[in-house]
Amino acid sequence: MSHAPHRPSRRQMLAGALAVAATAAVTGCSTDSSASASGSGKRLRIGYFAFPSGDLIVKNRKLLEKALPDHTITWIKFDSGASVNQAFLGKSLDIAALGSSPFARGISGPSPIPYKVAWILDVAGENEALVARKSTGISDVAGLKGRTVATPFASTSHYSLLAALDKAGLKPSDVKLIDLQPQAILAAWQRGDIDAAYVWLPTLDELRKTGKQLTSSKQVAGSGKPTLDLAVVSDELIARDPKAIDAWRKAEAEALRLLKSDHEGSVKAVAAELNISAADARAQLAQGVFLTPEQVTSAEWLGTDGKPGKLLTYVGDTGRFLAGQKQIDAAPSTASVEKAFYLKGLPDVLK
Repeated sequence: MSHAPHRPSRRQMLAGALAVAATAAVTGCSTDSSASASGSGKRLRIGYFAFPSGDLIVKNRKLLEKALPDHTITWIKFDSGASVNQAFLGKSLDIAALGSSPFARGISGPSPIPYKVAWILDVAGENEALVARKSTGISDVAGLKGRTVATPFASTSHYSLLAALDKAGLKPSDVKLIDLQPQAILAAWQRGDIDAAYVWLPTLDELRKTGKQLTSSKQVAGSGKPTLDLAVVSDELIARDPKAIDAWRKAEAEALRLLKSDHEGSVKAVAAELNISAADARAQLAQGVFLTPEQVTSAEWLGTDGKPGKLLTYVGDTGRFLAGQKQIDAAPSTASVEKAFYLKGLPDVLK
């Protein structure tokens, strides 16, 4: 398999988005079974991941439903950023969690996806990592040469894997890269079809049981390539219902505060959403890096209205790295990255 994934045309991506939307309608976790996509404007379709974050607390505690009782809110579960990007192209999402790498892809090229980053959910730490099966005897990243490595393409894990290979002196073509979603990675691992995988929780913890961790996104960040879980909002929602975005940001800020002030309550909420034990939820939360709302809106990260923070640089750097790795045709310009930030009202709307 070529190390540079085939880039589908916008038409193919749109067709994929419609399929994703149809699947989401069946498998998505809706908080209201009568949720409709009527043109009333009082709706929010939120894409989320089964991954420990403030998002799960907002969903479990119904913080958004309480803040916006006149809105129909639908939560739709996704497995990767690539499918989130497709769903935005298909106009089937208003707000969604999205890794910094798929976001950099989404705003690249002549037809950027019509969305903007509006929040930071978490910074990738030990909750995303590269693990090799113990039976392979691989003990470091350089040992992956000639081996089969799986990761979800166009994800933060894919980006971190490429960065880890680069640091170890390997080109992507030095390994056999396979594009698999987390559940498929676990199945391939158990069958012995793959030698290593770069993936996130909870699949990551399953791999660790019979694997050796070679590096993590925390270590990759330490060498200058941080990845983050962002939250993006559609341009259409910004134009139609900016007050709903303010309410959603307040709910996400409350969730980040609860992670610090009511840790056990947060553990309970995450355990319920992921259908895992409190002990597992506690261990998974401990591997993430969760900022305070004040840190999110600081110059170090997202920034404030009119003053984007260092995230601007991180996204630009990610785009340049992906272009250098031939993962995208060209890196987004600084101006186009800045245009893809929605900071209106920050930080005052959080009060």
